[in-house]
Amino acid sequence: MNAEPADQIRLLDVQALDVRLQQLAYKRNALPEHAEIETLGKDLVQLRDLLVAAQTEESDCAREQTKAEQDVDQVRRRATRDQQRLDSGAVTSPKDLTGLQHEIASLAKRQGDLEDVVLEVMERREAAQARVAELTERVASVQAKADDATARRDAAFRELDDETAAVTKEREVVSASVPADLLKLYDRLRVQGGGVGVAKLYARTCQGCRQELAITELSEIRAAARDAVVRCENCHRILVRTSESGL
Repeated sequence: MNAEPADQIRLLDVQALDVRLQQLAYKRNALPEHAEIETLGKDLVQLRDLLVAAQTEESDCAREQTKAEQDVDQVRRRATRDQQRLDSGAVTSPKDLTGLQHEIASLAKRQGDLEDVVLEVMERREAAQARVAELTERVASVQAKADDATARRDAAFRELDDETAAVTKEREVVSASVPADLLKLYDRLRVQGGGVGVAKLYARTCQGCRQELAITELSEIRAAARDAVVRCENCHRILVRTSESGL
């Protein structure tokens, strides 16, 4: 294949732009915010699960407290009615009086036991409420950090995407000035060569594989026509000759 030396040099410009596009893509995928967002996301999932559990416990305690308070109120009302019957003098039978007094005493003990239950449930509910408040604050804090990291990532995305669009446009312009068959060869070699399809021959060394060329290979390149497209025998990339090639 033959191509004017100027076209081959422009191919180096295309390569430089492709390398920059690779760098931008790598940088986009390697932003530190990615790991930060992932870690914060996992923390949020765990904290929200804990918050739901604490809210459920607080809700259960609230229902339990309501039930216990209703039980206390029921016993209290019954004890009040019994005391009113006793105080009214309507019960005159010694046996009935003894039974009524015994029931009043039993209700008083029952009320005391139920009030202890209410206090115990209230303590558990207060602890659950404190846990809910703590976890709510922690969730909000981690969410704020996640929002900040996401905003920083998105800002970096916009900056990188803008540069990528500019470099892509420049590549389109530069590659349009390169002969189609030369560009096709370069694109094929670039895929095979890990993103590098053309390299400068500098000081008798291929800048693609960093290998110094053998004397016989240098002799062949030296003897080749100026417009001949030469390749590195080691990495098979296109070699572009310049005044710095050491030929």
